[in-house]
Amino acid sequence: MRLAMWTYSWDIQDQGLDRLTVELRDRAGLNNVSLATSYHAGHFLQPRSPGRKSYFPEDGTVYYRPQAKLWEQKRIQPLMARNVAARGDMLDTLIRARDEGGMSVSCWTVCLHNTRLGLLHPGDVTRNAFGDPNPFNLCPSSPAARDYVATMVRDITSRYKPDMVELESPNFMGFLHGFHHEKDGVGLTPEDDFLFSLCFCDHCRTATMRVGINIDGARKVVRKFLAEACERAVPEVQFADFPEKGISAFRDYPDLYAFLAWRTEPVTSLVREIREQADEASKIVLIDLKDGWIGGVDLAAVGKVCDGAILCGYDMEVDDIAALMRNGRDILGPDKYLGVGFRVFYPEMRGADDLALRAEAARAGGADGINFYNYGLIPKARLDWVRKAVTRLRA
Repeated sequence: MRLAMWTYSWDIQDQGLDRLTVELRDRAGLNNVSLATSYHAGHFLQPRSPGRKSYFPEDGTVYYRPQAKLWEQKRIQPLMARNVAARGDMLDTLIRARDEGGMSVSCWTVCLHNTRLGLLHPGDVTRNAFGDPNPFNLCPSSPAARDYVATMVRDITSRYKPDMVELESPNFMGFLHGFHHEKDGVGLTPEDDFLFSLCFCDHCRTATMRVGINIDGARKVVRKFLAEACERAVPEVQFADFPEKGISAFRDYPDLYAFLAWRTEPVTSLVREIREQADEASKIVLIDLKDGWIGGVDLAAVGKVCDGAILCGYDMEVDDIAALMRNGRDILGPDKYLGVGFRVFYPEMRGADDLALRAEAARAGGADGINFYNYGLIPKARLDWVRKAVTRLRA
């Protein structure tokens, strides 16, 4: 079973590679380290760093050394994080250690969630029904954004040949996502957030009109619902069966329903392009949530064009995790990789038994692997929680 820990370059640099190996392999019982190779901004509490207790990473940078030749004449360009130049290429270090008998290596790769690039390329970001840009989300319908992501994964896999690349956010993102000083005085419902996340940019317009989708009709419906939501004194649910029924909740609105059915195409085709351009030595899998359709993910379609998926079991009870894995296995089939992601956060996990029970449920549901989140964000003592979960899996 693949047992991995998501981590950042600066955490390995702060702790040291030897300590990482001792803590993840020997203490926690893991066999894979998943390194963030493309990442966004944040503010992270660092409980175990010997030199600091908080960290602000650069926004929208990559944590490897791009091959200049691959990026010639590309409109959207990667920016190597200063961390790599100042403290070393940790991906290269991990790959060298793997080749000498160390842990296997995955590349946790953020795709379209990139505010730095969105601000530089406003014509390539998602736009809501009112035309407002979402600079944190490059649009999967944008040819330049697609080329950027596919080239980035090709760059990583051709140079480093990791065992796996885990794709985060190759899809449409929600309207509310924790942006700096994000404010909502209305009290948007989950359905409002979803409707605000629908993209009506020029790239989506061109693509939908090419296949006969009435995007203007869909946009009109969405604008109406959102305008009404902004006028109410108190939020009201308009679709009682959202999100359980998926896009069927909007079947009474034919233009919107057809638009939502189309919306999975740019995501699926982007993942296909990534897989086609990546080195064959690296598996390509999607990181997704339970209701991935909200971001335009058709798991069955994506599963046919890549090597599998990691479904995050965040804030889920034991029975729900088992059901999530069973459903994922049914959709992907027996030959694709199926993983689950767990946050080792308190109080989401109240102790070692909580984590162990969820790990057992995931395996019983058909999981091939588990990713634990996150090496630098949790106290060292919680590595023993991970060890207990791993021990129970091996019993």
